[in-house]
Amino acid sequence: MPQKPANLVYGVDDKPPLRIIIALAIQHVFFLTAGLIVAAMVTRAIGCPPELVQSVVCMSMIAGGIATIMQALNKGPVGSGYLCTAGIDPTFVSCSILAGMTGGISLILGMSIFSGVLEILISRVINRMRILFPPEVTGVVLTMVGLNIVPVMISNFFGITGTESKVLPANIFVAVVTLAGMVGTNVWSKGKLRFYSVIIGMAAGYIAAYLVGVLKFSDLELIIESPLLSFPDLSYIGWSFSPILVVPFIAATLATVLKAVAALTMCQRINDAEWKRADLDNIQRGTLADGLGSVAGGLLGGMRQSLYAGSVGLSAATGTTSRIISLVTGGMFIALAFLPMMSAVFSIMPRPVMGGALVFMVSFMLISGIQIMTSRMIDIRKTFVIGISLMFGISADIFPNLYRNLHPWLEPFFQSSLTVTTMLAIILNLVFRIGIARREVLELTPGVDSSNKIFHFMENQGATWGARGDVIQQAKMALNEFFEMATNLELARGKIAAEVFFDEFNLDITIRYEGTPVEFAETFLEGDALLDDDNALTNLSSRIIRQYVDRIESEEKDGRCKVIFHFDH
Repeated sequence: MPQKPANLVYGVDDKPPLRIIIALAIQHVFFLTAGLIVAAMVTRAIGCPPELVQSVVCMSMIAGGIATIMQALNKGPVGSGYLCTAGIDPTFVSCSILAGMTGGISLILGMSIFSGVLEILISRVINRMRILFPPEVTGVVLTMVGLNIVPVMISNFFGITGTESKVLPANIFVAVVTLAGMVGTNVWSKGKLRFYSVIIGMAAGYIAAYLVGVLKFSDLELIIESPLLSFPDLSYIGWSFSPILVVPFIAATLATVLKAVAALTMCQRINDAEWKRADLDNIQRGTLADGLGSVAGGLLGGMRQSLYAGSVGLSAATGTTSRIISLVTGGMFIALAFLPMMSAVFSIMPRPVMGGALVFMVSFMLISGIQIMTSRMIDIRKTFVIGISLMFGISADIFPNLYRNLHPWLEPFFQSSLTVTTMLAIILNLVFRIGIARREVLELTPGVDSSNKIFHFMENQGATWGARGDVIQQAKMALNEFFEMATNLELARGKIAAEVFFDEFNLDITIRYEGTPVEFAETFLEGDALLDDDNALTNLSSRIIRQYVDRIESEEKDGRCKVIFHFDH
């Protein structure tokens, strides 16, 4: 059972008051609307008329709401049960435009379904693919997801575009007011005002934008003139498939899957004060929901959906991760597709307001990525996986044309900093796993050696192997307890050999000696029964050791004894 961290006011299983649920759901909707820009950008790039653009946007909102609700389910095979919203996936911008130019909107929808089905198939075996998702890989991908937003964040913060580099003081003022409202409320507020930090910051940003002319009255007229209720035109929906686009869509899907793994890992970490490793069964359910959401997007006539790691950052910022908020957010997003007047409030959001909000959100994403990476000791292998992946990933943003002349089969894997980082992290992790299994032997002489020898040996090996500090601590305490028991009870004739094996996922200590075998009881005596037992010391030591290890095996043959302590890593 996960232990709720102290910084969370309402955990994933808690039910906040209705006013807080609604306020926080609105905040998440604000962030989801940012992804609608992707739908508009793709459809306009392939020459769709405004009416068709609006219909695709509306159906993408419905698909995003469905995907968000599915992700929050905590019973059955679908859904991680966490507050992690879903929206239009910017990873597919390039290949979606390519699909649209090749076969129109029907090919975008068909290839989105193909990508979703591929993710569903991957989700079925993802719990057996732990080798691909160690913390250094998921952490570096999550960090790059945050860094990938930085160009959009900065351009929005300063109110500039690719063709217009002039920075207006009014835009900076609005962005700073927005960010100050969010950060100030989050850092210095008392009581439950922190829950509303994003809404307070955005409201302040809207007011500031109107006062300095960034938000004009004509923008407000858009809200007034919008109809209260309307239904999208679905006549454009159709599906087609092209084998030529399989490679780029596979590349984007792999990046999205790893991004989903990183986002769900982040969910697990912020909801569990004692988090140690990713729960792959939970991630399997979460990626299945993510894939189904993508299929829903294609079937309904919307864009490809994926999890928003930013929503997890928002949850951490507000200290509320209740899955109920995810259900309400999904319902609101679906409703907005039929309420143009309400969706117009989000559509006129000034760019500096969005920029200030993104700075607030990305800060939590970057820190979470770094914390996941450093949840293990960083050895030389992990150093190269993290360093090389990040540096060459960033190069794709610094030098946009650097990878343009690659072979057509390779180009999809280098179309963005996220895909470059993802591919490099996976490949380097697999390469550097060669020879990762380590084995060292420690010889101990009862009555001569001390605990310091055990502690020094285990700490040195743990640092060399990059093992988790808490696992090394448990291992050295269990080994020391056994050595003291063997010494005090004179169990061994001669030396005790402890062979320590480590392979990233397991730490095993195999103890061999000649002498009296030890039976590690699974039931323990208490009180007077323990005092009256002839094997009281053995029983007590067994109890202590079992608190440290995940599994114990013990056997004896012709006076040669073997004990195995297993620790999950």
